[in-house]
Amino acid sequence: MTQAPAYTAAQVRAAEAPLLAAGEPLMDRAAAALTAVLRRELDPGGRVLVVAGRGDNGGDALLAGAALAADGTAVDVLQTADAAHERGLRTARAAGARDVTLDEAATADPAYALIVDGIVGIGASHNPALRGGARDAVAALLPAVRAGRSRVVAVDVPSGLQPDDGTVADDLVLPAFVTVTFGAVKAGLVRAAGVGLAGRVVLVDLGLDLSHVPPVAAGEVETFRAAA
Repeated sequence: MTQAPAYTAAQVRAAEAPLLAAGEPLMDRAAAALTAVLRRELDPGGRVLVVAGRGDNGGDALLAGAALAADGTAVDVLQTADAAHERGLRTARAAGARDVTLDEAATADPAYALIVDGIVGIGASHNPALRGGARDAVAALLPAVRAGRSRVVAVDVPSGLQPDDGTVADDLVLPAFVTVTFGAVKAGLVRAAGVGLAGRVVLVDLGLDLSHVPPVAAGEVETFRAAA
Protein backbone atom coordinates (compact mmCIF):
# COMPACT_ATOMS: atom_id res chain seq x y z
CA MET A 1 0.00 0.00 0.00
CA THR A 2 1.20 3.50 -0.80
CA GLN A 3 0.05 7.01 0.01
CA ALA A 4 -1.51 8.65 -3.04
CA PRO A 5 -2.97 12.09 -3.74
CA ALA A 6 -6.73 12.36 -4.24
CA TYR A 7 -8.61 14.65 -6.59
CA THR A 8 -12.10 15.90 -7.35
CA ALA A 9 -14.19 14.39 -10.12
CA ALA A 10 -13.85 17.59 -12.15
CA GLN A 11 -10.06 17.47 -11.89
CA VAL A 12 -10.00 13.86 -13.06
CA ARG A 13 -12.37 14.50 -15.97
CA ALA A 14 -10.21 17.43 -17.11
CA ALA A 15 -7.11 15.21 -17.03
CA GLU A 16 -8.90 12.50 -19.01
CA ALA A 17 -10.12 14.88 -21.72
CA PRO A 18 -6.92 15.16 -23.81
CA LEU A 19 -6.42 11.39 -23.76
CA LEU A 20 -10.00 10.77 -24.86
CA ALA A 21 -9.67 13.42 -27.58
CA ALA A 22 -6.58 11.59 -28.83
CA GLY A 23 -8.55 8.36 -29.07
CA GLU A 24 -6.86 6.57 -26.19
CA PRO A 25 -8.92 3.46 -25.26
CA LEU A 26 -9.29 4.35 -21.58
CA MET A 27 -12.42 2.24 -21.07
CA ASP A 28 -10.75 -0.88 -22.42
CA ARG A 29 -7.70 -0.32 -20.22
CA ALA A 30 -9.89 0.28 -17.19
CA ALA A 31 -11.97 -2.82 -17.90
CA ALA A 32 -8.86 -4.98 -18.34
CA ALA A 33 -7.50 -3.86 -14.97
CA LEU A 34 -10.89 -4.40 -13.33
CA THR A 35 -10.98 -7.89 -14.81
CA ALA A 36 -7.57 -8.68 -13.34
CA VAL A 37 -8.70 -7.60 -9.89
CA LEU A 38 -11.92 -9.60 -10.16
CA ARG A 39 -10.02 -12.72 -11.19
CA ARG A 40 -7.74 -12.28 -8.22
CA GLU A 41 -10.62 -11.94 -5.76
CA LEU A 42 -12.95 -14.61 -7.17
CA ASP A 43 -12.83 -18.07 -5.67
CA PRO A 44 -12.98 -21.00 -8.11
CA GLY A 45 -16.56 -21.72 -9.11
CA GLY A 46 -17.88 -18.43 -7.74
CA ARG A 47 -20.70 -16.67 -9.55
CA VAL A 48 -20.59 -12.99 -10.46
CA LEU A 49 -23.36 -10.40 -10.73
CA VAL A 50 -22.63 -7.29 -12.77
CA VAL A 51 -24.97 -4.47 -11.74
CA ALA A 52 -24.80 -1.97 -14.59
CA GLY A 53 -26.11 1.54 -14.91
CA ARG A 54 -26.46 3.26 -18.24
CA GLY A 55 -23.13 5.15 -18.29
CA ASP A 56 -19.45 4.44 -18.78
CA ASN A 57 -19.17 2.99 -15.28
CA GLY A 58 -21.59 0.29 -16.39
CA GLY A 59 -19.55 -0.13 -19.55
CA ASP A 60 -16.40 -0.85 -17.55
CA ALA A 61 -18.28 -3.40 -15.45
CA LEU A 62 -19.89 -5.09 -18.46
CA LEU A 63 -16.63 -5.42 -20.37
CA ALA A 64 -15.00 -6.96 -17.31
CA GLY A 65 -17.99 -9.29 -16.95
CA ALA A 66 -17.57 -10.29 -20.58
CA ALA A 67 -13.94 -11.25 -19.98
CA LEU A 68 -14.89 -13.35 -16.96
CA ALA A 69 -17.70 -15.05 -18.89
CA ALA A 70 -15.26 -15.86 -21.69
CA ASP A 71 -13.11 -17.58 -19.04
CA GLY A 72 -16.07 -19.82 -18.18
CA THR A 73 -17.20 -17.93 -15.06
CA ALA A 74 -20.97 -17.80 -14.52
CA VAL A 75 -21.81 -14.10 -14.98
CA ASP A 76 -25.24 -12.54 -14.62
CA VAL A 77 -26.12 -8.97 -15.62
CA LEU A 78 -28.65 -6.79 -13.84
CA GLN A 79 -29.46 -3.50 -15.56
CA THR A 80 -30.64 -0.70 -13.30
CA ALA A 81 -31.98 1.55 -16.07
CA ASP A 82 -33.89 1.21 -19.31
CA ALA A 83 -30.61 1.15 -21.23
CA ALA A 84 -26.99 0.20 -20.64
CA HIS A 85 -23.64 0.88 -22.28
CA GLU A 86 -24.30 -0.57 -25.73
CA ARG A 87 -20.88 -2.05 -26.53
CA GLY A 88 -20.42 -3.36 -23.03
CA LEU A 89 -23.79 -5.08 -22.94
CA ARG A 90 -23.38 -6.55 -26.42
CA THR A 91 -19.92 -7.89 -25.56
CA ALA A 92 -21.09 -9.38 -22.27
CA ARG A 93 -24.02 -11.16 -23.89
CA ALA A 94 -21.84 -12.47 -26.72
CA ALA A 95 -19.42 -13.91 -24.17
CA GLY A 96 -22.21 -15.81 -22.43
CA ALA A 97 -23.32 -13.47 -19.65
CA ARG A 98 -26.98 -13.90 -18.74
CA ASP A 99 -29.53 -11.13 -18.19
CA VAL A 100 -31.44 -11.46 -14.92
CA THR A 101 -34.30 -9.60 -13.29
CA LEU A 102 -34.04 -7.91 -9.92
CA ASP A 103 -36.06 -10.71 -8.29
CA GLU A 104 -33.75 -13.36 -9.77
CA ALA A 105 -30.64 -11.52 -8.59
CA ALA A 106 -31.95 -10.90 -5.09
CA THR A 107 -33.04 -14.51 -4.53
CA ALA A 108 -30.05 -16.24 -6.15
CA ASP A 109 -29.13 -19.37 -4.20
CA PRO A 110 -26.31 -19.58 -3.45
CA ALA A 111 -25.74 -15.84 -3.39
CA TYR A 112 -23.25 -14.33 -5.82
CA ALA A 113 -19.65 -14.57 -4.70
CA LEU A 114 -18.91 -11.15 -6.18
CA ILE A 115 -21.23 -8.25 -7.00
CA VAL A 116 -19.67 -5.72 -9.39
CA ASP A 117 -21.12 -2.29 -8.61
CA GLY A 118 -21.13 -0.46 -11.93
CA ILE A 119 -24.25 1.59 -11.26
CA VAL A 120 -23.06 5.18 -10.89
CA GLY A 121 -19.59 6.68 -11.24
CA ILE A 122 -18.12 10.13 -10.77
CA GLY A 123 -20.97 11.67 -12.72
CA ALA A 124 -23.06 11.57 -9.55
CA SER A 125 -24.63 14.90 -8.62
CA HIS A 126 -23.90 16.80 -5.42
CA ASN A 127 -26.78 14.83 -3.90
CA PRO A 128 -25.57 11.22 -4.22
CA ALA A 129 -28.89 9.54 -3.32
CA LEU A 130 -29.69 6.62 -5.62
CA ARG A 131 -33.03 6.70 -7.39
CA GLY A 132 -35.31 4.44 -9.38
CA GLY A 133 -33.91 1.11 -10.48
CA ALA A 134 -30.52 1.83 -8.94
CA ARG A 135 -32.07 2.33 -5.53
CA ASP A 136 -34.22 -0.78 -5.89
CA ALA A 137 -31.21 -2.90 -6.86
CA VAL A 138 -29.10 -1.77 -3.92
CA ALA A 139 -31.94 -2.28 -1.46
CA ALA A 140 -32.51 -5.82 -2.75
CA LEU A 141 -28.83 -6.82 -2.71
CA LEU A 142 -27.83 -5.25 0.60
CA PRO A 143 -29.05 -8.12 2.83
CA ALA A 144 -26.71 -10.65 1.19
CA VAL A 145 -23.81 -8.20 1.36
CA ARG A 146 -24.39 -7.30 4.99
CA ALA A 147 -24.70 -10.97 5.90
CA GLY A 148 -21.35 -11.70 4.26
CA ARG A 149 -22.80 -13.97 1.57
CA SER A 150 -21.69 -11.65 -1.24
CA ARG A 151 -18.71 -9.31 -1.55
CA VAL A 152 -18.83 -6.09 -3.56
CA VAL A 153 -16.23 -4.75 -5.95
CA ALA A 154 -17.06 -1.11 -6.69
CA VAL A 155 -16.17 0.37 -10.06
CA ASP A 156 -14.43 3.74 -9.58
CA VAL A 157 -16.57 4.69 -6.54
CA PRO A 158 -19.29 2.90 -4.58
CA SER A 159 -22.62 3.97 -6.06
CA GLY A 160 -24.37 6.40 -3.75
CA LEU A 161 -21.10 7.91 -2.47
CA GLN A 162 -20.46 11.54 -3.37
CA PRO A 163 -17.12 11.33 -5.22
CA ASP A 164 -15.66 14.60 -3.91
CA ASP A 165 -16.60 14.85 -0.25
CA GLY A 166 -17.36 11.24 0.65
CA THR A 167 -20.87 11.92 1.91
CA VAL A 168 -23.93 9.70 1.47
CA ALA A 169 -27.60 10.63 1.48
CA ASP A 170 -28.71 7.49 3.33
CA ASP A 171 -27.65 3.91 4.02
CA LEU A 172 -28.58 2.58 0.58
CA VAL A 173 -25.00 2.11 -0.56
CA LEU A 174 -23.34 -1.25 -1.25
CA PRO A 175 -20.27 -1.35 1.01
CA ALA A 176 -17.31 -2.52 -1.06
CA PHE A 177 -14.50 -4.73 0.10
CA VAL A 178 -12.51 -3.45 -2.89
CA THR A 179 -12.96 -0.29 -4.95
CA VAL A 180 -11.11 -0.23 -8.28
CA THR A 181 -10.69 3.43 -9.16
CA PHE A 182 -9.34 4.69 -12.48
CA GLY A 183 -6.80 7.36 -13.35
CA ALA A 184 -6.58 8.95 -9.91
CA VAL A 185 -7.95 8.47 -6.42
CA LYS A 186 -11.29 10.22 -6.05
CA ALA A 187 -11.30 12.36 -2.92
CA GLY A 188 -14.59 10.90 -1.70
CA LEU A 189 -12.94 7.50 -1.28
CA VAL A 190 -10.69 8.82 1.49
CA ARG A 191 -13.10 11.25 3.14
CA ALA A 192 -16.05 10.95 5.51
CA ALA A 193 -18.20 7.86 4.86
CA GLY A 194 -16.04 6.89 1.91
CA VAL A 195 -13.32 5.61 4.21
CA GLY A 196 -15.61 2.86 5.48
CA LEU A 197 -17.56 2.19 2.28
CA ALA A 198 -14.73 1.96 -0.26
CA GLY A 199 -12.88 -0.92 1.39
CA ARG A 200 -9.43 -1.48 -0.07
CA VAL A 201 -8.76 1.05 -2.82
CA VAL A 202 -6.95 -0.18 -5.94
CA LEU A 203 -5.75 2.67 -8.15
CA VAL A 204 -5.46 1.87 -11.86
CA ASP A 205 -2.85 4.08 -13.52
CA LEU A 206 -4.21 5.21 -16.90
CA GLY A 207 -1.45 7.72 -17.61
CA LEU A 208 -3.31 10.88 -16.63
CA ASP A 209 -1.17 13.98 -16.26
CA LEU A 210 -2.04 15.52 -12.91
CA SER A 211 1.44 16.88 -12.21
CA HIS A 212 0.25 20.49 -12.17
CA VAL A 213 -3.07 19.83 -10.39
CA PRO A 214 -3.25 20.42 -6.63
CA PRO A 215 -4.69 17.38 -4.82
CA VAL A 216 -7.44 17.94 -2.29
CA ALA A 217 -6.77 14.91 -0.07
CA ALA A 218 -4.66 11.75 0.16
CA GLY A 219 -5.13 8.12 1.15
CA GLU A 220 -3.65 4.63 1.23
CA VAL A 221 -4.05 2.68 -2.01
CA GLU A 222 -2.74 -0.31 -3.92
CA THR A 223 -1.49 0.70 -7.35
CA PHE A 224 -2.11 -1.23 -10.57
CA ARG A 225 -0.84 -0.21 -14.00
CA ALA A 226 -3.22 -0.85 -16.89
CA ALA A 227 -1.82 -2.45 -20.02
CA ALA A 228 -1.14 0.01 -22.83
